[in-house]
Amino acid sequence: MKRHNAAEVPVPVSYGGERDEKTGSKVDKMGGGAARRWRSGGCCSRLWLVLVVFATVTMLLRHRYDSGLGHGAAAVVRIEPVHRKVKPADRGGARPSFSDSGSAKPVTVDHKSATTDSSTGTESDGGGEPSSASSSLPAAAHPFSRALAAAGDKGDRCGGRYVYVQELPPRFNTDMVKNCVALFPWKDMCKFTANGGFGPPMSAGGGVFQETGWYNSDKYTVDIIFHERMRRYECLTGDPSLAAAVYVPFFAGLEVWRHLWGFNATARDAMALEVVDIITSRPEWRAMGGRDHFFTAGLITWDFRRLADGDAGWGSKLFSLPAIKNMTALVVEASPWHLNDAAIPFPTAFHPASDEAVFVWQDKVRRLERPWLFSFAGAARPGSAKSIRSELITQCRASSACSLMECRDGPSNKCGSAASYMRLFQSSTFCLQPQGDSYTRKSAFDAMLAGCIPVFFHPGTAYVQYTWHLPRNHADYSVYISEDDVRRNASIEERLRRISPAAVERMRETVISLIPAVVYAQPSSRLDTMKDAFDVAVDAIVDKVTRLRRDIVDGRGEEEKLEMYSWKYPLLREGQKVEDPHEWDSLFAFA
Repeated sequence: MKRHNAAEVPVPVSYGGERDEKTGSKVDKMGGGAARRWRSGGCCSRLWLVLVVFATVTMLLRHRYDSGLGHGAAAVVRIEPVHRKVKPADRGGARPSFSDSGSAKPVTVDHKSATTDSSTGTESDGGGEPSSASSSLPAAAHPFSRALAAAGDKGDRCGGRYVYVQELPPRFNTDMVKNCVALFPWKDMCKFTANGGFGPPMSAGGGVFQETGWYNSDKYTVDIIFHERMRRYECLTGDPSLAAAVYVPFFAGLEVWRHLWGFNATARDAMALEVVDIITSRPEWRAMGGRDHFFTAGLITWDFRRLADGDAGWGSKLFSLPAIKNMTALVVEASPWHLNDAAIPFPTAFHPASDEAVFVWQDKVRRLERPWLFSFAGAARPGSAKSIRSELITQCRASSACSLMECRDGPSNKCGSAASYMRLFQSSTFCLQPQGDSYTRKSAFDAMLAGCIPVFFHPGTAYVQYTWHLPRNHADYSVYISEDDVRRNASIEERLRRISPAAVERMRETVISLIPAVVYAQPSSRLDTMKDAFDVAVDAIVDKVTRLRRDIVDGRGEEEKLEMYSWKYPLLREGQKVEDPHEWDSLFAFA
């Protein structure tokens, strides 16, 4: 945000004026006559005063407009920053306190340490050039200088973690939830958008769940869940120059979802184009061209990458817009060949309110008896030549060590009940997780929540997707059997029986330890010793932006990456290059 220096506001010559560089005497820029008239208190002095007041008011109005407060009378959804004075603290430091209504109690955050240059004691102007000519801060010439300086402030626990929320009119977010009946043509989404996107609460399900913290959550409500958590994020700031990242509260998933059926391409793209116009016109955008901005788009990436022109193509073209390519989009399934989206977990039914709730659940699934070696919950895909689900169903039926839950349309569908499939996963050592309608499936996270070791058949289902939330070494927590091996009639049971009991225990313990990172906690929760899926995602975005900023300051510029290898980058180890051969190259051949 631009701050106006005193030099930009006209002042009377009697306040100073300029000096001649050679003589040191004052130079009267107004002309001798005008200066004399000002000193004599003539009529022009009153005219000059009027001009000063007019210029000052104009400057303030301009400043207000640039701050985003002058966009007319249209209402905006404002997420107020939780201001608090942060002190070093043990186990995560202080958090904002909330009233019974869930609103934050305002306290003051001291930004002085972030504003002041540590070497000179001079204050930055909050955006561009520093106010002092001498500064040892390498980033001083950059608009993100204060944010980088704050990252080094050990006395501020939020230093380097502040998030600024871009203001948008409510039709880009909360109005969609209010008009939930229009979100989906064949399904009542109103019950699933309730409770901050968690859906209706569930009972213990005959001992399958705990008494509280469990909800019938839909897999495509991440936009709402993330927004509710961000409203209560402990390190919000109203100062964009201090922010490590900028959150754009655009419910891109809900927006495209309500226009996927029965609408032309123009309708599907309209709001995407409009939101780009708004955010790119803001001062915050100019700092990094949007590379520090992020938003949620809680569907799969292919819903935003329309390939065909005209109305016949599927989805919107949101992710193809040049501005969006600079931002980070959080989706439940990312593209292996693009760089502007990142995958975060599908919502499960568990939304804990405390560390203790997580510990109790982990202890429960750790002690469970698991009579089945492996299980599968799902339906065949007879119309898909690529699907291996029919082979998995055949093998499961033929094995006395496998439990099968076939999903069917209609009220008798057991897969429609969270209690049914969670009971199945809790009784199984391994859970088969083939590709869904796309690469990923929500069931993988349900299985992990139950302490069941997932068996994947394609790396696109998890390994190249959730790289922020799952270990790089997939053998630590899962089993991989290639789809080609299944098609060649490799025995799944035989493969699983080869794994030693000690290895099974280690893998299960890793899966159980990952539960906090793949669930979304209550918005008002206090997870003091662990991070949930929201925390992991926000930390990853902040780290990404900070690395980019430091590279720019160090003169390395932005790292150029080839999109055809985008799936490889998170998997690279020390000394490896994307051009090096990988066993999955054929599975992600760039077309």
